[in-house]
Amino acid sequence: MLDSKQIQFTKVGLATLEKELDELLNVKRPKLVDRLSNARLQGDLAENSDYQNAKDELEFLDGRLNELQAVLKNAVVAESNNGGGVSVGTKVTLKVGGTTHIYDIVGDWEADPVNKKISHTSPLGVALVGKRVGDKVEVEAPAGKITYEILSLD
Repeated sequence: MLDSKQIQFTKVGLATLEKELDELLNVKRPKLVDRLSNARLQGDLAENSDYQNAKDELEFLDGRLNELQAVLKNAVVAESNNGGGVSVGTKVTLKVGGTTHIYDIVGDWEADPVNKKISHTSPLGVALVGKRVGDKVEVEAPAGKITYEILSLD
């Protein structure tokens, strides 16, 4: 059972976030600190746009670093469901009307609907979790109810 603070990820999603944290911490932040130091040497800080821009970018980057560190502190890799139905990490093939769609079920932080990665907490994700091949689910949409049939799970 997941703790309410735990944030589910696929292995790939977690690795992507860890890579972003590493790059921000070890590449981008040191460059910004150098840029800020160099801008500080240019004189009057009140009228120094290079200094102000570098300072603003550093504050933004530090905010992102804090956010990533907090998320990663509570991150867990979703365990494989081994045939137990749809879960985080499952690739699901759905039939809607006469068309077929393939989606990856992912954690909230990995969701990217444009690239067919839907969160397990989205309306469709919630309807699919735990379901098996052959099951049908209905999801309420602005245009009305949409019925999806599960064709396959990977």
